[in-house]
Amino acid sequence: MTTYDFFIAGRWRGREAIRAVLETVRAHGKTAYCFIENDYSGDEIGLGTDGDPDVFMARAEQLSQDHPLIRGIFARDMAAQRSADALLLVLPAGHAGHIEAGVAYGLGQRCYAVGPVDKTETLYCIFDRMFDDVAALGAWLGGVAA
Repeated sequence: MTTYDFFIAGRWRGREAIRAVLETVRAHGKTAYCFIENDYSGDEIGLGTDGDPDVFMARAEQLSQDHPLIRGIFARDMAAQRSADALLLVLPAGHAGHIEAGVAYGLGQRCYAVGPVDKTETLYCIFDRMFDDVAALGAWLGGVAA
């Protein structure tokens, strides 16, 4: 089974910020699973790795919760999350990203967040550390033992 240093979560519409976080993590020699690298171009919702996330979300949100594609995405993401050492949530994030943070916390994984925080949230105490931006994350990763 593949293992990862980080499971990177966020929302599709924030894909460029997520890509910057993913590149920073890997530039520091860390491994990561990130949903933006999954290719759904052969699926009925049709999103390649460079597709329009708004179109993808509009199509995906029309499918039922029990649709095989939705169940497949869920199974793949949860397997990757269980095989990661830590979660890195890219803010702002949607409901799914926040749920993934809760799952990671429940699994006993370290949880981190990067990005702007609009307001104090008591449940953000699940994060071991919150970074204002990608530069701060990179500086921290540079000091983490490999």
